[in-house]
Amino acid sequence: MATSPSSSAQQARQAIAHRLREILRDSGLTARALAREAGWDETKCSRLTGGRTPPSDADIRTWCTICGVPEEIPNLIAASRNAADAYVEWRRVQRSQRRLQELGLELYENNTLYRFYSSNFMLWPLQTPDYMRAVMTYFNEFHEAGNTDIEEGVKMRVARRQYLADGRRTCVMVMEESVLRNRIFSNDIMREQLRYILTVMRQPNISLGIIPWMASRSQHASETFHMYGDVNVSIELTTAIVTITQPREIALYVKAFNELVSSAVHGKAARTLITNAIEALY
Repeated sequence: MATSPSSSAQQARQAIAHRLREILRDSGLTARALAREAGWDETKCSRLTGGRTPPSDADIRTWCTICGVPEEIPNLIAASRNAADAYVEWRRVQRSQRRLQELGLELYENNTLYRFYSSNFMLWPLQTPDYMRAVMTYFNEFHEAGNTDIEEGVKMRVARRQYLADGRRTCVMVMEESVLRNRIFSNDIMREQLRYILTVMRQPNISLGIIPWMASRSQHASETFHMYGDVNVSIELTTAIVTITQPREIALYVKAFNELVSSAVHGKAARTLITNAIEALY
């Protein structure tokens, strides 16, 4: 795994800073001259070129205009926005469950292979509406997000199942056994949830593996992550959603996922673990 889950975001920010330095150097201007023309404190230029301060859209327009390369503005603004989106605080997106559910729609639409791993909550393709509602309420309270559209979020997440109803798409999931046993929510919610998993497992384009507590394994339990094709990894941290797009990092997540799959049990053995978890709720 990468040393820091937010390293892709940092690399993207550094790439923007590097491009600003190149533009300034090619213009023949000094940082002092640019700052004077822009009406900025000179230290702002060093913060932008050092990657310590992410540039705003207005900063990029000013920088490129003064340096005589206005044609660079659209691409740089797009790259800067992508860098900003690579690390998104939960509290910010949780203010609207509708917005949160919309974040990944393009990834579902544009990819036919989904690989999901969870060490804490049920993965979304397995969730019942009651479980979805409980998860959204939990995070809303934990992050003090002031969310007011949880029911709309539940409906949108349920509607997202349409992607998995398409037999041309494949969803491979792995969960830790502890996810089956977590008592974060009521026994009634968990009983319904666990029974629903047994139903979803019958779907031919869905594969579910469960890693038993005592399994011999080569890959440790890690942060929950979702992989879309071979182009994007979304990681769920306590404070934020981190998006990985660097090929080298994605390759490491593919390797980690494959090792997690190899430690999991499937089919009858997985159903036994689920059934045992149901019985433990009585």
